[in-house]
Amino acid sequence: MKYADFAELTVDELTKRKRELKATIFEARMKNALGQLPNPMVIRFARLDVARVNTALHAKGRAAAATNKPAHAAAVTDAPKKAAAAGNAKKKPEAKPKGVAKPKKPAAKKAKA
Repeated sequence: MKYADFAELTVDELTKRKRELKATIFEARMKNALGQLPNPMVIRFARLDVARVNTALHAKGRAAAATNKPAHAAAVTDAPKKAAAAGNAKKKPEAKPKGVAKPKKPAAKKAKA
């Protein structure tokens, strides 16, 4: 099926379809392990359909969330700006002083042959 076919379904129909596809995948994997599956591409197509169902479910969830924005959304987005203005922002770590060289390791002695 194409994504457009899944996008038309309701959330309940999508979850039911997802369960059916998962069961199909399980059965196909068992048959494939026993060598009884004539076309192993069935597994791949079912996995792709599950991904399409998940995409449709996510899109419907986002659409529902967009229509029901919480009243405190503006306060949540302004919080980082207020904290930075108040001086509560994280401070950068102090830089190491320049000009101080690390001690060099002593040269390894060569073995005599």
